[in-house]
Amino acid sequence: MSQTTKRALEESLKRMLLKKPLDKVTISDIAEDCGINRMTFYYHFKDIYDLVDWCFDEDADKALAGKKTYDTWQQGFLQIFHAVLENKPFILNVYHSVSRERVEDYLYKLTYSLLFGVVEEKSVGLVVRDEDKKFIADFYKFGFVGLMLDWIKNGMREDPQQIIDKLSILIHGDVARALEKMKIN
Repeated sequence: MSQTTKRALEESLKRMLLKKPLDKVTISDIAEDCGINRMTFYYHFKDIYDLVDWCFDEDADKALAGKKTYDTWQQGFLQIFHAVLENKPFILNVYHSVSRERVEDYLYKLTYSLLFGVVEEKSVGLVVRDEDKKFIADFYKFGFVGLMLDWIKNGMREDPQQIIDKLSILIHGDVARALEKMKIN
């Protein structure tokens, strides 16, 4: 029942964001839309931003399921784009509200998870310090998220597949080369 209520609250929030900005949505609005009382909302979430974070986490889990390898990173990144597109009103509303950093944090977390899986796979057989692997994943994370934030800021008009194709050409083999340069002799 708990997951059902959380999903109903998520759907309600997303419906509300089609009508008004995040900073104008109240817990009372969401509770009324769901047909629950405010205390039921607080049983699940401490505030609206906690619900927003939960929504991002749920979408992240769906987006990257099984797409964290070198051969599938393009599919994983494309899934991130599609997850953002599927929730376009939600993402744009949160992005343009006082909580833009929540969108950034969501994308950083999601992208890092994808990229660290790739780095781990490509480092098999190499002795590379964990902090160096994290550095490589962070480097690509900031580039990818920067591209995605720019895409969001510009209204999500460019075809995500074209962005992925350009990225693939640009970084082909670079993760392996970076790991090779960072390996401990």
